[in-house]
Amino acid sequence: MTEDSVEEPTGTPTPALRQRRIHPAWIVALVALIALIGAAGFRAAPGVLMLPLQDEFGWTTAELSLAVTVNLLLFGLTAPFAAALMQRFGIRAVTVTALFVIGAGAALSVFVATPAQLILTWGVLIGLGTGSMALVFAATITDTWFATRRGLVSGVLTAGSATGQLIFLPVIAAAAEDIGWRGASLIIAGGALAVVPLVWIFVRNRPSDLGVTRYGDTGPVTVAARPKGNAWGAARLALTTLRDAARTKTFWALAIGFAICGATTNGLIGTHFIPSAHDHGMPTTTAAGLLAVVGIFDIAGTVFSGWLTDRVNPRILLAAYYALRGVSLLFLPSLLSAEVQPSIVVFIVIYGLDWVATVPPTIALCREVFGDRGPLVFGWVFASHQIGAGIASVLAGLVRDHTGQYTVAWFAAAGLCAVAALVSATIRRHPAPVQSQVTSD
Repeated sequence: MTEDSVEEPTGTPTPALRQRRIHPAWIVALVALIALIGAAGFRAAPGVLMLPLQDEFGWTTAELSLAVTVNLLLFGLTAPFAAALMQRFGIRAVTVTALFVIGAGAALSVFVATPAQLILTWGVLIGLGTGSMALVFAATITDTWFATRRGLVSGVLTAGSATGQLIFLPVIAAAAEDIGWRGASLIIAGGALAVVPLVWIFVRNRPSDLGVTRYGDTGPVTVAARPKGNAWGAARLALTTLRDAARTKTFWALAIGFAICGATTNGLIGTHFIPSAHDHGMPTTTAAGLLAVVGIFDIAGTVFSGWLTDRVNPRILLAAYYALRGVSLLFLPSLLSAEVQPSIVVFIVIYGLDWVATVPPTIALCREVFGDRGPLVFGWVFASHQIGAGIASVLAGLVRDHTGQYTVAWFAAAGLCAVAALVSATIRRHPAPVQSQVTSD
């Protein structure tokens, strides 16, 4: 896209911008996508590395699930504060710091000898690092750099976050078998750190830093005032946003639905699908390969969901996605076996298309109802996603330890999806939001 229409505040066209063929927003979005994929590497590790850790240390599934739960909770609870920090200190600084924390957590994990140390590395460091990016990072990039095509962009970035986690699975599984789980952890650490130079060079905090408007804006370039304040101010902004949003029914409807979304993706399938398939005699590398296929179809499903979100009522989309997921989970216990059958492939394809298709319509509803606080509110909604994931991860581990199988967990998740579909369908429409205010019911 040429930038002939973009002007400086004086109204004089800038020659450099006249010659620009690709809007910088697309370059920022591309680098953000690569960063999300890189950060997702270690989030793929627990499902693959649980069995090697059990073999070496003899830890129970519940003990390992606790470390995953801490990771999932911090991954979510960090998100709204990270969104506020990005507003205060800029997207680039927060993202680079997060990638360093992820790399440190992955590298230090090779020294663990107790469950508590695993919680510190897998749980705390990786949770804080990935929580500072992931979906709230995608929402912030979308709202900051794009005035149009937001649904499509948020869909692509969301697909990168989830797909990066899943496509690493066969790589990590193969590395764990060939060079051990410690070597696999170091590979992930290197992947996260390799993205840092790209973010530092190509990502800017706002379009005006490059003398352009957001993609799709037709007005003149306006230089945004640089945010003032400190980390405490950012935390206060995040908490104030939660207080205001929590007064609305829409916030709770989105939070409940997204908590169930997290329980049925990261909490159950992402963490326990491989151990569950292994219980039925399937090799770990084969099960990891199936989850990687989920990641492949997640790309198509989430991008298509973003495209639909620009055209279809997002409430209808959410209800349909949750209902389809619930039906899929009802059949899962009967589909698992030692070999890959056509039926399990059908499940993988359907679940892949639906994996995080819920994100673009959820971001759209946050923007519709909460205006310019949309990314911050989505951060809190995403926190509920990870709370649901963390609870499901522990409960599923306990179910496995006490019953010897995961069947009860799969059926319970299917019932929760029915609840999410009902709650999403009842979200009522809101008028256009007033900037800097939270719409109340």
